[in-house]
Amino acid sequence: MGATIGTVILIFLLRIIDVSLGTIRTILIVRGKRGLAPLIGFIEVTIWIVAVSQVITSIDNVWKVLAYSGGFAAGTLVGMWLEERLALGDVAVYVVSREAGEEIAQKVRKANYGATELPAFGHSGPVSMVSVVTARKRLDELLRLVNSTDPLAFVTIDDKRQVMRGYRRLAK
Repeated sequence: MGATIGTVILIFLLRIIDVSLGTIRTILIVRGKRGLAPLIGFIEVTIWIVAVSQVITSIDNVWKVLAYSGGFAAGTLVGMWLEERLALGDVAVYVVSREAGEEIAQKVRKANYGATELPAFGHSGPVSMVSVVTARKRLDELLRLVNSTDPLAFVTIDDKRQVMRGYRRLAK
């Protein structure tokens, strides 16, 4: 076979690390937080070169190829998990409620979020739309508040690349 277990495991782990870093780097760029992206990219590609060189030097070794491919797949999962945990950036949450728009806006403001309430007209008649911009880290808390007030409210969430001015509660 020619591949030691240690080399196969090393290739697998290096791919997990470099693909995870690539996911984080891409998210930082997309969210407009470009300061760390070049450094992360440098580390990412350095790790990748080490991993790929281990495979290329013995491309006929199926275990090394599988470790490389498996590490990529696992790194994709780890990168998505990390991104979810880091919850970088801001979101805009739009809540449409038939009857509880004013109450939602009041509770959201009382919880120290900024909220804009607008009268609107939906498929079934008059509704209220409450708009809130918050850090992604606070999204679950905000959604619990909205759902406890109106579990039937229509809610959409948009990622925001940049937020300027206004009132928004910062993440803890």
